[in-house]
Amino acid sequence: MNFADHWIGYAALVVFVFAYLLVIVEESLHLRKSKPVMVAAGVIWILTAIAYASQQQTHLVAEILRHNLLEYAELMLFLLSAMTYINTMVERNVFAALRTGLVSLGWSFRAVFWMTGTLAFLLSPIADNLTTALVMGAVVMAIGGGNRRFISVACINVVVAANAGGAFSPFGDITTLMVWQKGTVRFDEFFALFVPSLINWLVPAVLISWMIPHEKPSAQTESVQVKHGGYLVVVLFLVTIAGTVLLHHFLEIPPFLGMMTGLGILKFYGYFLRRKELDEWTEPLAFDGTTSLSAVLKPAIKPFDVFISMKRVEWDTLMFFYGIMLCVGGLGALGYLTVLSGFLYKDLGATTANILVGILSAVVDNIPVMFAVLSMNPDMSLGQWLLVTMTAGVGGSLLSIGSAAGVALMGQARGIYTFSAHLKWIWAIALGYAASIAVHLGLNAALFSP
Repeated sequence: MNFADHWIGYAALVVFVFAYLLVIVEESLHLRKSKPVMVAAGVIWILTAIAYASQQQTHLVAEILRHNLLEYAELMLFLLSAMTYINTMVERNVFAALRTGLVSLGWSFRAVFWMTGTLAFLLSPIADNLTTALVMGAVVMAIGGGNRRFISVACINVVVAANAGGAFSPFGDITTLMVWQKGTVRFDEFFALFVPSLINWLVPAVLISWMIPHEKPSAQTESVQVKHGGYLVVVLFLVTIAGTVLLHHFLEIPPFLGMMTGLGILKFYGYFLRRKELDEWTEPLAFDGTTSLSAVLKPAIKPFDVFISMKRVEWDTLMFFYGIMLCVGGLGALGYLTVLSGFLYKDLGATTANILVGILSAVVDNIPVMFAVLSMNPDMSLGQWLLVTMTAGVGGSLLSIGSAAGVALMGQARGIYTFSAHLKWIWAIALGYAASIAVHLGLNAALFSP
């Protein structure tokens, strides 16, 4: 039903825009981004129900809402298990050991620039672009020391590489995960984007690398040991991913089931890990006036608890996805996605529309943009679906605020890697964006046939 020209439609649109403006200024207001969109989702669906009730179609609202909720639930359960695995690896010092190992190599600034970019590109398809950017950002900060110029351009390189690496894997970004879970693109078909994604990173990396000095940073001697069971957790995570892919490919089981089963296995292993550490654990000293009370109540070292890893999941992010997906779903129920789809994919054409989606994702979070495209479900070839998957993933690299990786690194390297520092290299990143699209259109031309 179309209420795009009705007062209810206008009111819902105003609510969404206002809520998203609050998301954009999150850093200034210190208001978590999930709060405004969760409220907006409720208001939009109430308005939608009123609109449908005026046409005696209230039953349709419940059906559409449950469909949107099912899509969110599958995404949330998948991310819950993946984030718990990542948090467990953090707790077991897996990423800290990787960081210190890289820092101790004693390479030049230029070598570090290429090493962190390469690892960001290769790790993000597995560990997601946000986690990868944070790990590589820590390496850059540790090696860069007081060299602000190196840290700034190296962070740009990490952001671009992480976003590009995440574009050719269902596990690399939320947008690719959504496309895979929807069944629009098969797991193996994503790898057609490997070369275009590589070009997307290499073009700006080559241009930026000329600004990196050949000198070596001061030596680092820090050492971190992986805790007991850390490597096995990595193996379990890789086995979980492989099992999820195989179950989805051969039995068409939704990916969340494989990931949640893997989470159950992690919890089983966590039980034995906790038992072992409890046997070796000594009670903290009682408070006697000389011991810090916080050290007694909250000792620095505790036996492993998998539920601590689950507690540290980015719940604000998961609730943000809930609000955004239901907001977009409500606007779709009011007819706005039909209007937008007609303008983009009929008036402008699929290729132009998909390129604009990538540019839009540099300003607006790519999650609502991709969910809107999936909800529109335009009739496109595989090549076009891969194009919009890639542009939505790498388009966020154009601005530092365009991706979770960029926002996270701005917080990690506060005052050094900034919006304006990133903006100085937008021309190089835009060249990489254009080159990746051209390579995809040429290299995968056969996929664009109906």
